[in-house]
Amino acid sequence: MALMALVGASCQKAEEGKAPITKPQITIEGGRLTPEGLWAMGRIGSVKSDIETGLLAYTVSYYSVEENRSTTWIRICNPFENMQVVDEFVGSEPAWFGNSGALAYLKGGKLYLRRDKEEVEVEGTEDIEGFLLSPMRDKIILVKQVKTVPTTADKYPDLPLATGHMHEDLMYKHWDEWTETAPQPFVCDLEITYYGEGERIKTAKIGEQVNILEGTAYECPMKPFGGVEQLAWNPNNEEIAYTCRKKTGLEYAISTNSDIYLYDLRTRAHKNLTSDNKGYDTNPTYSPDGKHIAWQSMARDGYESDENRLMVLDFETGEKKFLSRIMDTNVDEYAWLDDTSLVFTACWHATVQLYKVDLKGWVTKLTEGQHDLGIGDVTDYNVWTLVHSMRQANEIYRLAIKDEGVSELVKLTHENDNIYDQIERSTVVPRWQKTTDGKDMLTWIIYPPHFDPNKKYPTILYCEGGPQSPVSQFWSFRWNFMMMSAGDYIIVAPNRRGLPGFGMEWNEEISGDYGGQCMKDYFTAIDEFCNEPYVDKEHLGCVGASFGGFSVYWIAGHHDGRFKAFIAHDGIFNLEMQYLETEEKWFANWDMGGAYWEKDNKIAQRTFANSPHKFVDKWDTPILCIHGEKDYRILANQAMAAFDAAKMRGVPAELLIFPDENHWVLKPQNGILWQREFRGWLDRWLKVEN
Repeated sequence: MALMALVGASCQKAEEGKAPITKPQITIEGGRLTPEGLWAMGRIGSVKSDIETGLLAYTVSYYSVEENRSTTWIRICNPFENMQVVDEFVGSEPAWFGNSGALAYLKGGKLYLRRDKEEVEVEGTEDIEGFLLSPMRDKIILVKQVKTVPTTADKYPDLPLATGHMHEDLMYKHWDEWTETAPQPFVCDLEITYYGEGERIKTAKIGEQVNILEGTAYECPMKPFGGVEQLAWNPNNEEIAYTCRKKTGLEYAISTNSDIYLYDLRTRAHKNLTSDNKGYDTNPTYSPDGKHIAWQSMARDGYESDENRLMVLDFETGEKKFLSRIMDTNVDEYAWLDDTSLVFTACWHATVQLYKVDLKGWVTKLTEGQHDLGIGDVTDYNVWTLVHSMRQANEIYRLAIKDEGVSELVKLTHENDNIYDQIERSTVVPRWQKTTDGKDMLTWIIYPPHFDPNKKYPTILYCEGGPQSPVSQFWSFRWNFMMMSAGDYIIVAPNRRGLPGFGMEWNEEISGDYGGQCMKDYFTAIDEFCNEPYVDKEHLGCVGASFGGFSVYWIAGHHDGRFKAFIAHDGIFNLEMQYLETEEKWFANWDMGGAYWEKDNKIAQRTFANSPHKFVDKWDTPILCIHGEKDYRILANQAMAAFDAAKMRGVPAELLIFPDENHWVLKPQNGILWQREFRGWLDRWLKVEN
């Protein structure tokens, strides 16, 4: 959610002066999803409900492949009158202003207010990446980038065109950027004048800006994906809770220890609320009455995939409670329902559902179904949710919570019915399999359109990244299972060892054991499914990205002839180089078990002994290596080295490098190219001539 908001804001700024992209009209030939059809889909992002008017504001983005850009729109609808559109305009990050339908939003890096289709720019707001209105709407937090290290031009003013980056400490790069700035929160008054009796907004401007982190290089929100969900106002407008890891350089690079701080607007004093916890503490929110504060928390420093717990502090007693204790899985999102209860989402057995919990820790499951669900907003016991699955992109649903029980999820939007109506969608079926150590593993099987059990189909093993990201009912605009299966492939997507949603023991069995049980689980998934008569066992493929890319490189040296084609995207080929190249050192330290030069460290030595580059002598199968050169999580030289090794071994190989993409592929034409090469490589090596 936060990431999409930042992407949307940057897109708006990039396209100033150009005609906005509207919903494309597309005809899909053949009744199967195509790359062009995938990129023609509307992408619903945030959703906000106005308790005063009952109106709903949500964002939807459209892409133009021809122009290689996007536009994000804000729609205002009446959810109780068949989603009748009241207004539609370009913008992102909508927030209701609480004045009879007034809305605040970003456009071109500036803040605007809008009511009754009249737009007013808030003077003094420039280069804004996010904002958070105070409960009384008389103050606002603005998130802006602040320079934290001198640039080359600062040091050598006579070399303004020099492009070198100079750094003397770690975290000099992060995700896809050189870290020369940090996002920081500025608090200021919001001054508005009205025409007449306050019906129409006349002017709006901000007052003096106070940087909460003035004089520091700390991040708030935290990079690379943090948004305004890491900040919160208390109900009386006098205090701000914020998330911050008050570290820089090497200390930042090796630690996940962030904290929740309280900032008093009157005294400008800071108080650390979570100093007793050594792991991540993020995303604070106050209860409506201000008597409690909730946040998400991980216990162990350096472990970014630790159990993400829902915590609550009682301000009167000082007692802290671990509310989600009975879940044995992560809390993904949460929101206050009323003064004494919250709703949250969590993944269990590869679907994400909505739950309710009271302040005593009593948990009630609210939803069922083969989907993933996200919280958009909560107002007046209505939960406005974003629901997607492997068969459907995000759509908005409403769940009403009443004394007599919970209503069914009601679908409100039908953004991509124009696409779905033209295609035959894949069938997705859960399959429980017995692993080599006698445990049960859930694997999703995605069957192609018009599946015929009397035919034989080439079959693809999908390897998930993370390494601790669930193979839940996610929808991806790149790793899209409907897109993959549309080429008459069966997809096998296992929730192998190391994925959340099956208990913390299962989740943690991958750390320090990259070449161990998780790889046996992959072989179990494909071997067991190959017993089906409709699987063409002579034409199997294996694909994956990030840790999934590592998995592909590793399996290429251990598969004993199972597979006839591999595709690795942004994968780790050489673990020793990855340990030094990646920017978040806490991740490498925890998951690899330590440094490769620690010769007495048995866990680390086991990890590095399983580096894929050490098994290239076993490579004998065609492989496509894909990578983005702006990927600073796993550098592009990993794919280049793997490609070079394959070619020097005489193995058929192809290299696809994107100079302008990071760990993902975000640009439309690059996305189309990715899909064409992905499908082309599989078809080349796995399709049987009839």
